[in-house]
Amino acid sequence: MLCINGILMDQMYVFVYFTDFQLNSHLTTLASIHKIHHTLHRLNLTEDIGQDSHPSERSCFHSPACCSRAMPPRKKRRPSAGDDMLAKKSRQDSVFRRHETSQIREEETFSSKRCLEWFYEYAGCDDVVGPEGMEKFCEDIGVEPENVVMLVLAWKLDAQSMGYFTLQEWLRGMSSLQCDSTERLRNSLDYLRSVLNDSTSFKLIYRYAFDFAREKDQRSLDLNTAKCMLGLLLGKTWPLFPVFNQFLEQSKYKVINKDQWCNVLEFSRTINLDLSNYDEDGAWPVLLDEFVEWYKERQMS
Repeated sequence: MLCINGILMDQMYVFVYFTDFQLNSHLTTLASIHKIHHTLHRLNLTEDIGQDSHPSERSCFHSPACCSRAMPPRKKRRPSAGDDMLAKKSRQDSVFRRHETSQIREEETFSSKRCLEWFYEYAGCDDVVGPEGMEKFCEDIGVEPENVVMLVLAWKLDAQSMGYFTLQEWLRGMSSLQCDSTERLRNSLDYLRSVLNDSTSFKLIYRYAFDFAREKDQRSLDLNTAKCMLGLLLGKTWPLFPVFNQFLEQSKYKVINKDQWCNVLEFSRTINLDLSNYDEDGAWPVLLDEFVEWYKERQMS
């Protein structure tokens, strides 16, 4: 019996110890929860619940749905007076840029009307620019009348008479050059000079010069005019031109025909300066045969 009582006493002791352990664990857990709740409350993450509060008005700690509150809709900011001014200025700038672009495009485009008005600045009441108008025209573009660039311009206009530009020649030629003002033509002078550097274009201009310079009722070019035109076209590029010019001055020739004119260019391009490759039996005109003979005799003496 004592043994049995001893066993019972031991079992009761174990039960009491286990009960105390569970109670302490629960108390510890509750204390931790209370501490956490108190900390959240200090951080304003919980709401105070009054005695008369509705059950639905629980704290976030008890109701997870409250933690995901929807943000109130943002109010659209009403534009200020400064914003209105900026928008108005932006619209004005856009209109100005479109107008400016249109104006630049219009200025870059050739205008027949401007070209016609420009023509009559020099033609006056006539339909042709004569010697007086031509002199003023040369002054305005900054080119001497005897400058070779004026010959190139006449070629571009396909002018038929030296010292004259007709209305039709002016409009056709200036349109091809896209020039409708003095300024535009000034800007094109370098291009006109560069045309002389192309051998094919130079040959065309050289041939054109003969018909351009001669009197229209004559088939040949008088000697003085021929010497001036040769000097204009070959004076700076053909080293033998000064000697050839002297030959013409002392020769019996009073005029130069077109065949002689064209052969002088061919001679200047193909014959050596010492004339060593000149073929006297070739198809050269007598004018050049006589020049070669005269030149060799001069060299020997």
